[in-house]
Amino acid sequence: MKKTIVTLAVCLFTTFSLSAQNDHGKKMDENMAMFTDAKLGTAYEHYLHIKDALVASKIEDAKKGAGQLEQALKAVGGSAKAQEVSAKLVNAATLDEQRKLFSILSNEMATLVKGGKLSMGMLYLEYCPMANNNAGAYWLSNDKEIKNPYFGDKMLKCGSVKELIQ
Repeated sequence: MKKTIVTLAVCLFTTFSLSAQNDHGKKMDENMAMFTDAKLGTAYEHYLHIKDALVASKIEDAKKGAGQLEQALKAVGGSAKAQEVSAKLVNAATLDEQRKLFSILSNEMATLVKGGKLSMGMLYLEYCPMANNNAGAYWLSNDKEIKNPYFGDKMLKCGSVKELIQ
């Protein structure tokens, strides 16, 4: 009986932990990256919220995600520059300005996630050569399929995977 209760408690804890790391209502799947540092994992989820908002060209959703990311990054060491850029993204007046800031933010987040350890899944570092007036820009994704945050539906598939982060 005691063994059954302990097993049930472990199952409930595991379920709660997985849903806590996935606070945007996204379905957990084999592509979902999980970090050994839960604080970095939370920050990364907020980063994805911004990316998805920019893909959909939703300025207010990107601002909301940036505010959440800024708060989450306060608990992540070495993230001062990413916090600063997140704060600027919250106050950006246009989608173009948000996308320029997202380029800087993506570089900072790539440095952070490469320094962290994944406990599950993998990340894709993706690149669009036409972003930033053809200077190019990177972004992180859980999916190999390109969904360009710099052009949204204008050029949704523009880009390629440059690196796998495991």
